[in-house]
Amino acid sequence: MSAAAPFPLPVGTSPMEAKRADAIPDEQGVWQYEPKWDGFRCLAFKTGDAVDIRAKSGKPLARYFPELVDRLRNTAATQFVVDGEILIERAGGYSFDALQMRLHPAESRIRKLAVETPAKLMLFDMLADPTGQVITDRPLTERRAALETFVKSAGSVNIELSPATLAIKQAQKWLKGSGGNTDGVIAKRLDGPYLAGERAMAKVKRMRTADCVVGGFRYLAERREVGSLLLGLYDEDGKLDHVGFTSTISNDERAALTDRLEPLREPPGFTGKAPGGPSRWSTERSGDWEPLRAELVVEVRFDHVTGNRFRHGTKLLRWRPDKAPRQCTFDQLK
Repeated sequence: MSAAAPFPLPVGTSPMEAKRADAIPDEQGVWQYEPKWDGFRCLAFKTGDAVDIRAKSGKPLARYFPELVDRLRNTAATQFVVDGEILIERAGGYSFDALQMRLHPAESRIRKLAVETPAKLMLFDMLADPTGQVITDRPLTERRAALETFVKSAGSVNIELSPATLAIKQAQKWLKGSGGNTDGVIAKRLDGPYLAGERAMAKVKRMRTADCVVGGFRYLAERREVGSLLLGLYDEDGKLDHVGFTSTISNDERAALTDRLEPLREPPGFTGKAPGGPSRWSTERSGDWEPLRAELVVEVRFDHVTGNRFRHGTKLLRWRPDKAPRQCTFDQLK
C-alpha cells in the first residue's frame, strides 16, 4: 500500500445515504431496522497508528474529537473503515449542542471539552474489516457480523454497536420514541451491498406539528416579496422567543402574503430571543428581517428540536385564525 493512500479506502469516500420514506418498509425478511441517531455522521479510517475521521461532507473531524482518535488508535485491529455517528452524552441524553461546541478553533478548548464531555462513536456499518479487506460488495448480514466482532474486540466504552432489529414492531417503537436522542428509523436491505454516496437506504422520521406566532419575516434576496416566515413561541415568562422559520410558500401566494404582512410591521416582533444571534443557521442575511405585531398564527410541521429551536426549516401547513397567539407556548414541544 502506497504512502499516499494509507487506508483501505480513500478518506474522500462518501457514506451510503438514505432517501426519505413515508412509512417503514415492512417486507418480512428483507429489511434490517436501526435507530437514526441525531449526531455527526462520519466514516472512521485506520491503518497502523494513522487515524482519520471524516464528516459526511468530507470535512475532517479528527482534531475536534481527539479522544475518539485515541480510542480508535488503541484498538487491536490494525486496519479498518467504519461508518457511524459521533454522539456526546449530557444530562442522561445525547446533546447536539455539545457536538457543535467542539467545532472550535482553539485546540486547548477542544482538549478541555474532550475530558469534560467525551464523545462516543455509535457504529452501524463496516466498509473494510480489521484485516484491511474492503467488504462494501458484501451483503449487510456479513458486514454486520464483522462489525459486531470488531466492536467486541475494541473493548471501549467510547465505541458502541448501534442496535438493530429485524422486527417491524420494534422499529415502530423506535419511530414513536424518536425526537430526543434519535431522529427516526433507518431501514437497510439485508442482502444489499454498501453503496457509497448513493441513497440506498430508507429513512422514516416522526413528524410533529406546532402552532407558532409569526413574529417576523424576511424578504427574498432578489425581490421585495416574502421569502420566509419567522416563528415564535411564548416561554414561561411570557416572552416570545424565535424558534425557527418556514419558507414553504408558493410563488403564487407571495404577492398577496406580502400585502398582508407589510401593514403589520412593528417592532420588536420577538420580545425574548430574537433572530440574528449566533446559531447554526446564521448567514450574512441573518440580521435582516422585518418584525411583526404578534397577531398571526400558523401551524407548521417539524421533525426535530434542539435547544428550544426547530433543527431544520419547517413546513407550513395552514393558517390558524382560530388560535390566539398567547396559546402558542413551548408546552407543544414536550
